[in-house]
Amino acid sequence: MTARTSEQLRERHGDRYKWLILATVMIGTMASILSSTIVNVAVPDLSRHFTLGQERAQWVSAGFMLAMTLSMLTTPWLLLRFGLRRTYTGAILLLLAGGVLGGFSINYPMLLSMRVAEGLAAGVLQPIPAIVILRSFDQKEQGRAMGFFGFGVVLAPAIGPSVGGFLVEQFGWRSIFFVVVPFCLAVLVLIRRYLPLKSQMMGESRPLDWKGLALVGISTVSLLNALVHLHDDPHLALALLAIGGTALTAFFIYLRRTTAEPLINLSLFGYRQFAMGALVAFIYGMGLFGSTYLLPVYMQMALQYAPSRAGLVLLPAGIALALTIPLAGRLADRKPPHVLVASGLALLAVSFVLMARGNASAAATSGYFLLMAWAVIGRVGLGFVLPALSIGAMRGVDKSLIAQGASTINFLRQLGGAIGVSLVGIVLEWRLAVHHSGLGGGSTGTAAERIQAFDETFLFVAVVCAIAVAAAWRMKPAQPVPPVGAEVSGL
Repeated sequence: MTARTSEQLRERHGDRYKWLILATVMIGTMASILSSTIVNVAVPDLSRHFTLGQERAQWVSAGFMLAMTLSMLTTPWLLLRFGLRRTYTGAILLLLAGGVLGGFSINYPMLLSMRVAEGLAAGVLQPIPAIVILRSFDQKEQGRAMGFFGFGVVLAPAIGPSVGGFLVEQFGWRSIFFVVVPFCLAVLVLIRRYLPLKSQMMGESRPLDWKGLALVGISTVSLLNALVHLHDDPHLALALLAIGGTALTAFFIYLRRTTAEPLINLSLFGYRQFAMGALVAFIYGMGLFGSTYLLPVYMQMALQYAPSRAGLVLLPAGIALALTIPLAGRLADRKPPHVLVASGLALLAVSFVLMARGNASAAATSGYFLLMAWAVIGRVGLGFVLPALSIGAMRGVDKSLIAQGASTINFLRQLGGAIGVSLVGIVLEWRLAVHHSGLGGGSTGTAAERIQAFDETFLFVAVVCAIAVAAAWRMKPAQPVPPVGAEVSGL
């Protein structure tokens, strides 16, 4: 007889049940993160196939992230309304459909639509592991659980660029969309086995804050489109900035005045460590996702590496990240999270400075291995940030706010990522124009001038990460906080 409730499943599997739930949601999140990052290797190939300029090509990544950013805010409502099992199953099926149909895209609008579908699914999936950890694990186990989750999640993107580069080179860009299929099928089996049909995930269901979601959606879409059009249509960009700013202002006024359950609970920002953690998440997202977009484009279009060779540069860095996260997770149980986050961000900034200052020799054989080393430094820093950021921001937050807090942190990180991808594309386009070294065939600049444009863009990303270090240090709690996240039944 199949166990249908969390109590029956816990009785069957014992104390390891919470780890089985975490492993289940971890694999689904691995698939969503893989779909987010692996496509960057194929951007040059997609640009050639669909005849896309830089400003349209970046939407293959930015469109995914924009959809993911907005759908994250619906995760608490979906969990309350439909429960963990139905919510997770629906998101996985949407991710699977986006991957399969995306691989068969016949034009750019269809491709972009499927990327948006994948992004919507990924946004629902990504906050859930943090919610599971904070509600099911005792505080002394949270760092280890976050390290276990982080190790699994980075394995896919660690090998993603290499596998993606090989697939693009051998089978074309369509093949990378099908990579998520085995992950989705595997997690559907695990969902059926380990997630209960009936659960008390976070309390009673409440209506979705559609007004808040509409306002934040209009604001986000307008602001990102404004960034895209800054260099080609300033008047349209200013109009979009005005619309986005007005919608954002209206959103905050609405949050202050509404008596309904808000999309984002402003009382979360009354906790200093959460407010600073939210700022860190936003800036960190800008640097991380902006650089994730920039690196494959740089290695293929500036250094003329084949896709497989470009992907191979990031493989040692991904392995280093996967090995660092379990260690950082254990340290997060013993050391102040703000120290780990600030140290990791500093290493990330240093790696981008090294990339910028040493790119002149990167085309040489020795430069190829130096690129690997610099990427390793950055990913080791990233490994220290990942387990500690959510834990540091959420400690001391009332348990009734944990679900909204986890979704808000993820929302701000992804919003920063979407803005970061757009800003990196804009800064790169600007610096290429200054050096007369566009990425198209009509460029009049030299290879050295093109590399110089990328150097300056890497420095921009380094500055963004350095700013986050100061905010990370402010995540230190003003006073000792009581333990949170004591083991809770009813997942």
